Amino acid sequence: MANKGKKLIVIVGPTASGKSDLAVAIAKRFGGEVVSADSRQVYRGLDIGSGKITKREMRGVPHYLLGVASPKRTFTVAQYQKLATRATEQIWQRGKVAILVGGTGFYIQAVVDGLILPAVLPNQELRKKLNIKTPAELFKLLKKLDPKRAGEIDRHNPRRLIRAIEIAQALGRVPGLQVKPLGAKILMIGLNPNLADLKKKINVRLAKRLKQGMLAEVKKLRASGLSWHKLEDFGLEYRYLAQYLQGKISRPEMIEKLEREIYHYAKRQFTWFKRDKRIIWSINKKN
Repeated sequence: MANKGKKLIVIVGPTASGKSDLAVAIAKRFGGEVVSADSRQVYRGLDIGSGKITKREMRGVPHYLLGVASPKRTFTVAQYQKLATRATEQIWQRGKVAILVGGTGFYIQAVVDGLILPAVLPNQELRKKLNIKTPAELFKLLKKLDPKRAGEIDRHNPRRLIRAIEIAQALGRVPGLQVKPLGAKILMIGLNPNLADLKKKINVRLAKRLKQGMLAEVKKLRASGLSWHKLEDFGLEYRYLAQYLQGKISRPEMIEKLEREIYHYAKRQFTWFKRDKRIIWSINKKN
């Protein structure tokens, strides 16, 4: 049963749809604090490329789960769930509205539904073997181990695929997800922009981020000791900028690939969130 004192607003949607702006606007209006649900923004140093909100853009609204993990170490969904759940509880204790915002569907689900996640430790030897495989090869292996999980997972996300394979090999299969209700009044809002408009916004945002120093950010991460493989594993901006810096692709190829792949990623986010019937869609973020 939901606790009347616990209110959670969840804002989801594809990349570049305006989730962060809406979260800040709602927080200012209703006395809220924001918990980020983004699988790259949790890492320190992944700022411009991940679209991490700046202090100025926060407009004085407290934000949590930004830059809490080292990019040199694996950060699991279970770790995120623990920190994010603690943050929301602390927000409620202060008498505030908790606002969970982001585009990483599994992070959102882990917090909102209180998923009971498998207690399987990372297998570094197995990961070394799997890290050299393509997403298509990883998906094929998972499909053989656990067809049900393969039918649910993002087949383009190597980190998710490797973790699912790791669990399947340890337990014989990836167990069905069990839930432990959060015990809060929850409102889930989905931003659903026109796809043609979204594509333009993605391209404009990419050009802006390149001007802001995204390439220098990747160089700095590399200089800090991150391998090219690790940088590529962060996906999208970090993957293709790393490939460009290694001389694998030209700058025009890098931009073309990024524009295409970020748009495809946005569509995959739509697919994930559309499965959740609790989400109220087509909300105009200006209102």
